[in-house]
Amino acid sequence: MASKLSRLAQLGTLSTKVGGSYLGQRIQGLFQDEQGRKNSLDATHVANAERIVSNLGSLKGAAMKVGQAVAQVADGLNMPPEARAMLGKLHDKAEPIPFAAIKKRVERELGGDLATLYKSFDEEPVGTASLGQAHGAVLPDGTRVVVKVLHDGIEDSVISDMSALKSMLLAGRFINRDKAEVDVIWQEITERLNEELDYRQEAANLQFFRRQFTQGRPIDRDPEVTIPFVHEGWSTGKVLTMERLEGRPLSVFASTAPEAARQRAGATLGRTFLKMEYLWRAIHADPHPGNYLFMPDGRVGILDFGCVRRYDLQWMATYARIGHATLHGDRETTIKLAMQLGCITERHPEADELLWQLCAAIGKAFVPGGFRMGADNDTIQDEVTRLMPGILAQHRLKAPKELVYLHRALGGTHQLLKQLRVHSEWRTMFLDVGGQCIREAEAAGGAAS
Repeated sequence: MASKLSRLAQLGTLSTKVGGSYLGQRIQGLFQDEQGRKNSLDATHVANAERIVSNLGSLKGAAMKVGQAVAQVADGLNMPPEARAMLGKLHDKAEPIPFAAIKKRVERELGGDLATLYKSFDEEPVGTASLGQAHGAVLPDGTRVVVKVLHDGIEDSVISDMSALKSMLLAGRFINRDKAEVDVIWQEITERLNEELDYRQEAANLQFFRRQFTQGRPIDRDPEVTIPFVHEGWSTGKVLTMERLEGRPLSVFASTAPEAARQRAGATLGRTFLKMEYLWRAIHADPHPGNYLFMPDGRVGILDFGCVRRYDLQWMATYARIGHATLHGDRETTIKLAMQLGCITERHPEADELLWQLCAAIGKAFVPGGFRMGADNDTIQDEVTRLMPGILAQHRLKAPKELVYLHRALGGTHQLLKQLRVHSEWRTMFLDVGGQCIREAEAAGGAAS
């Protein structure tokens, strides 16, 4: 991994090139008509997205991870679709770390020889991400495990990488929101990223969710879901050894599984998201396909709990009340509750209508009788995308920090369910767990709906 000084130099050079390109585009725009300026700006966005992907891919670590997070959660990105797609490619850019470095890191962390610590340890990784690398291994007693190893020295680059990228994206007008809102989003990303750098935190997350699914209240428990067991004796803040789950990736499962198995898996995914959101107020905030494994019969294994966002009971109860009001067509109550959460700063006809349309679009999946994700009438994402330019231009509408990862997880879960084309009674699921959340908040002294 590049040294801190070289990383700063590379990011500084990148920032200069990006800023210079927009200055050149603005000068050129003085001699263009409106359509010409728009086409030129779009082309500049695409070119700079290519620069960012190329540079962050070579830097790995925090810079790459932040690029991924911004592309996924910042609804204020003012980019054409081509540029968004390029930033999305950052998921595919991580290059494997040489095994010698992995071996040294594990031995230093666990205090012994690799050959003694593990019965066997695969030299080829099962996966390489921006922050760490995973290897298959076998414990001395024959247990098959996966060992995650944090990239060496990555902790030292987080703050500098975050600051440099924020300056670059603001200067380049990649984020079309005011500075105060950007600061809130950036702080939220920073907090989650710092948690991902501590495997003790991920181990605690795994243990929490595993306990909820297996030992929680009847409403919590779910034998359809498997969470890896953590082997604490082989884990530290920088090495995490956990049970190795078997299963098929989503792409294979969705194309080969029988209809009944796909429906079972999809219902489980939707039910699990709602439980995490409303019952436990702790969501798996990185729901991309690589973090799920599917058994042939439709049971689901969930991986990678480094990014988990926790919520206050009263806040989530208010969010649940917004859902209830939306499903019952109560526009006024929906907007008033949204104001309580800071989603709208002052009443205005245009802001009110945009917010109501957004809630109604998300609420389309919760119609009586069930809804099939991925069907022809599943236009939820299209409707949200259509609304976003107006929402971004409406300064009275804001994205509270609590929504950054919540809506990332909601959108990611929707994409998973679309691939499975699952039909279920989402309305009943929501009213069940959302209602439970509201009742718990009222019992704890929160405001009634």
